[in-house]
Amino acid sequence: MLTKPQPKMDLRSDAGLASALRVSLARLNRRLRRQAAAHTLTPTQFATLAAVERHSGITPGELAELEKVQPPSMTRVIAALEERGLVARSPHPTDRRQVTVSVTEAAEKLLKEERRRKEAWLTQRLKELSPEERAILRQAAPLLEKLSRI
Repeated sequence: MLTKPQPKMDLRSDAGLASALRVSLARLNRRLRRQAAAHTLTPTQFATLAAVERHSGITPGELAELEKVQPPSMTRVIAALEERGLVARSPHPTDRRQVTVSVTEAAEKLLKEERRRKEAWLTQRLKELSPEERAILRQAAPLLEKLSRI
């Protein structure tokens, strides 16, 4: 596979740093997604499943808001996940007009295996870095997490 040399980005400016991070994180995310097990879930379905796991008992409307999608789109994603036996709907504890969504045992196993595969791949890539480079990443990890939540 031929690769073009990448232009050197000016990391001294915030705009240059933003550009470099955007490109690098997008590329890393694509590489991690390729480590997925052979299955037919879309990235949106996986993101939704992980969100339901983190927020068990969430309503579809809350989930749509959390994932920044329109409620009808979330309804379709939930239906697809329910059809595969990965989420279950339950009556809302206080509002009979609503339901809540939670992951099934099959979803928990799928998510665990997915994380294991991706973390194993990333662990191997980290071993290719020097101890100093890994130390820098250890310092950067909390900052990247903070950026993801702002």
